[in-house]
Amino acid sequence: MALAFAVLATFAAAATPTTTTNLTLHNLCTHPVWPLVTANAGLPAIADAAGAATRLDGNGDGLATLAFPPGAWSGRVVARTGCRGNGSSRCDTGDAPPVTVAQVSVHGAGGLAEYSVSLVDGFNVAVVVTPHGFEQGRLCPSLGCAVDLAADCPGDGGRGGCMAAGQAEAFKARCPDTRTTPTDVEVTPQRCIQPAELKVVFCPPDNTSSTH
Repeated sequence: MALAFAVLATFAAAATPTTTTNLTLHNLCTHPVWPLVTANAGLPAIADAAGAATRLDGNGDGLATLAFPPGAWSGRVVARTGCRGNGSSRCDTGDAPPVTVAQVSVHGAGGLAEYSVSLVDGFNVAVVVTPHGFEQGRLCPSLGCAVDLAADCPGDGGRGGCMAAGQAEAFKARCPDTRTTPTDVEVTPQRCIQPAELKVVFCPPDNTSSTH
């Protein structure tokens, strides 16, 4: 019995992350964005990020760091643009599709962190997610896309973003490290353990999405 308990305790310790992960949001767009961080159903909200609150100024001035809850957590991050007031009222993009979605999951078994950038609901702002402070040798690539897909979106592009309907193949060709259909995966593998930070960058430089 004592041996069984010791084995169980060892397994539990291995499955529990020894460090917590922070979420950093950095706006390199030339315009402000109003990020919205939403927890998946049944999970706690991130402090100071539940709802329309934070405005991040453009040109690199907008930077915010938030602490993920200590337990297993997953959710999504979107950047809204053209919001009125403090972002609690209507925004030009990001309240509804088309919208770029960063999906993150942290503090999984053994400290596993998973992340992706989805264009399934369309595109409104270029987004790249980059882990920092992870164990050497882990697969922790930057994932996402630095390309402004709305700039040459056929038909409905421009200020309102770009819808994914009929554009999945074109999106994938220009942004291979994003998800463009519900069953899609990135071409770059990942297995990131206990990163100290997941950094979500809005409008990153063009070389960010290809640097791993």
